Amino acid sequence: MNDPIDVLDHLPPGADVIVPIGLGEPVTLLDTLEANADRLDGVRIHRMDPYRERAYIRGEFGDHLRHVDYFLGPGSRNAYWAGQCELVPTHFSEAALLMRQSTKCTIALAMVSPPDRHGYVSLGTNADYTASFIGDIPFFVEINPNMPRTSGQNQIHLSQVAGWCRSELPLIEVSPAEPDERDHAIAGHIAGRIPDGACLQIGVGRIPNALLSSLADHRDLGVHTEALSDGLMDLVEKGAVTGARKRQHPGKHVATFCVGTRRLLDWLDDNGAVSMLPAEWINDPRVIAKEPNFVSINATSEVDLMGQAASETIAGRYWSGSGGQTDFARGVMYSDGGQGFLVLHSTTSAGASRINLRLTPGSVVTTLKNTVDNIVTEHGIAPLRGRTLSERAKALIGIAHPDHRDRLRHEAKHAGLLS
Repeated sequence: MNDPIDVLDHLPPGADVIVPIGLGEPVTLLDTLEANADRLDGVRIHRMDPYRERAYIRGEFGDHLRHVDYFLGPGSRNAYWAGQCELVPTHFSEAALLMRQSTKCTIALAMVSPPDRHGYVSLGTNADYTASFIGDIPFFVEINPNMPRTSGQNQIHLSQVAGWCRSELPLIEVSPAEPDERDHAIAGHIAGRIPDGACLQIGVGRIPNALLSSLADHRDLGVHTEALSDGLMDLVEKGAVTGARKRQHPGKHVATFCVGTRRLLDWLDDNGAVSMLPAEWINDPRVIAKEPNFVSINATSEVDLMGQAASETIAGRYWSGSGGQTDFARGVMYSDGGQGFLVLHSTTSAGASRINLRLTPGSVVTTLKNTVDNIVTEHGIAPLRGRTLSERAKALIGIAHPDHRDRLRHEAKHAGLLS
């Protein structure tokens, strides 16, 4: 065992450090880096979706220690808006590739499970982009008994690590968001379109939770997803998810990171039915396409009348990142029986329409109009694939909030989208 401060010996000037998503954050090791930032020179930490706000993310150590983000999370959003950290646009499937191409990939720091009887530790709730570097770059790990031991391609032997320390810090728990009436209405539109035996990728949030709760009577569903959540765990326990009809990893529930309650973390521990795999495989559209009846459900924040979906900005301001939305939208296009759904409430909390002639100035297109399959609001489903621009406009106006439909028709006619 090493003292956490020994990690500093592995950080030469200009080092690029890889840190996992969310629960994989090595809290003690990052505390050590912050406490000794004056000993560092030009060190950059690369990660997606940090949950904790930190001094280094806020740029408090200047060029000694900086944060580079690939998907804004609750720990980095305010810092990015304040100009204190950087954001790299990327598809989740390409995050490891971009890090290899644009950074030195000096070392990876990660929270891991205790070693098994063979000496292997596990990245636990994570594989994400970090697992792609096992065997390629040094790892300095923080062993924590609160991290569940999972299997898949996220394990490393203690003899292979550059160093390790211990901690017993509790992992952050994320309770499922409670759906409202609109969420349940959206879920109701989609649930009937999902056949038994379908393979699911479902995001995290109120609408996904509503949908998962409506699938309990389905049979032989499969899981091939980014985020494994409490809702998916519940479907496994109810017998709705078995993975029996999957072509790849049949009988296994595959994911690249996990987020949820302590109950989920306990369920994951030594659960041989769960396989944690790198995002560059999970999110590869070519891999997704091999699964028949693949169903992908992801959230978007606004849509224009041609079908362009802006999912990483809100009101023209960056909120998150591209993540894996486009990865799965592309993959389901080539899946036999595949379906893609982008979901959103028809209006904002202030009553403004989320479906408009044009996207809000400053918003960026996450999923192209040529790729979007179905858009869903509480008012119905607008199928867009293979439809003309005028057919798209009519369908999208039809699922907009009734208070905005007349305006949208007038604007669409004036813009030449409707005759």
